[in-house]
Amino acid sequence: MKQRASQPAMMRIAIAGAGGFAQILAQQINQTAHALLVMSRREHPELEEYCPGCQVAVVDYDDVENLRYTLQGVDLVVSTIAGNEQLNLIDAARRARVRVFVPSEFEGDLNHRPANDPLDRGSHSALELLEGWSQSKSHRLRYTVFSCGIFMERFGPGGLQTYGIGAGSSIQGPDDYLVNLQEARAEIIPANASGRPVRISMTSVYDVAQFITSAIELGLDSWPKEFRMKGDSVTAQELVETCSNALGVPISLVTRQYQEVEAQAEACQQRGDWAQWYYFQRLLQTANGRYHVRQTNLNEATQVQPLSFSRWLENVWVPGL
Repeated sequence: MKQRASQPAMMRIAIAGAGGFAQILAQQINQTAHALLVMSRREHPELEEYCPGCQVAVVDYDDVENLRYTLQGVDLVVSTIAGNEQLNLIDAARRARVRVFVPSEFEGDLNHRPANDPLDRGSHSALELLEGWSQSKSHRLRYTVFSCGIFMERFGPGGLQTYGIGAGSSIQGPDDYLVNLQEARAEIIPANASGRPVRISMTSVYDVAQFITSAIELGLDSWPKEFRMKGDSVTAQELVETCSNALGVPISLVTRQYQEVEAQAEACQQRGDWAQWYYFQRLLQTANGRYHVRQTNLNEATQVQPLSFSRWLENVWVPGL
């Protein structure tokens, strides 16, 4: 049975970044009683329309002292930035005595991230730093990762770039991952190296925002180190079939063997074709179960009813393309 904690005291919440996901999250949190601060490299007057009452602070992510000053009095930081900028933000959050930090880690659960991650964008360094500060005796900065699989919006018209998401991660376009619905074609690895069907968990970014906001209402003291959520889980083959059924058109499908893609990735590395290398690495990481959320704990703790993948497709695509 789902239970809700008593209403927490009003908090001050900061979102680092003002891209598409940050703005969707800001709109959701802004509906609560909590004070909201959005930190950005530049001004965003449109946020005044989307989030009346929300404060926007222009910051320099290379200046830790500037970040520390901005974060004074903040209880929770949700990061949507990566790399050295996020490391500086973590340092500043610790100095500002922020209670909880949420790193930009919105993908599969932590137990299935590879040690030597070919797709790492500073994630390992950020988690290592957070783990160290979470055990500090001077000021313990707690952290929580929100794992959600992949955003369903990867398969929307125009891909993630339509939503202002995925800049710098090579997954913005409609042809960057598994299925290009605009051209009705797909490329997948249907089985992993052990021959088991590849499974993928997905959550709409709008539902992720609802989940995070609902978790905030539970109170930060109850947060574990990882909240796991999902809207749906399907095999790679089912993903293609669901897309075809929802759109009412056949999908031209190319299936690859795991070992075949490994060899292709190695060949790309040898000739320095890094764009294609990353593409093949995403296929391999998907086959390795990186984006499969096996056991949720946030679905059960909240009242959020996330969209299934088929329902989401019905909402964003017109049948027959």
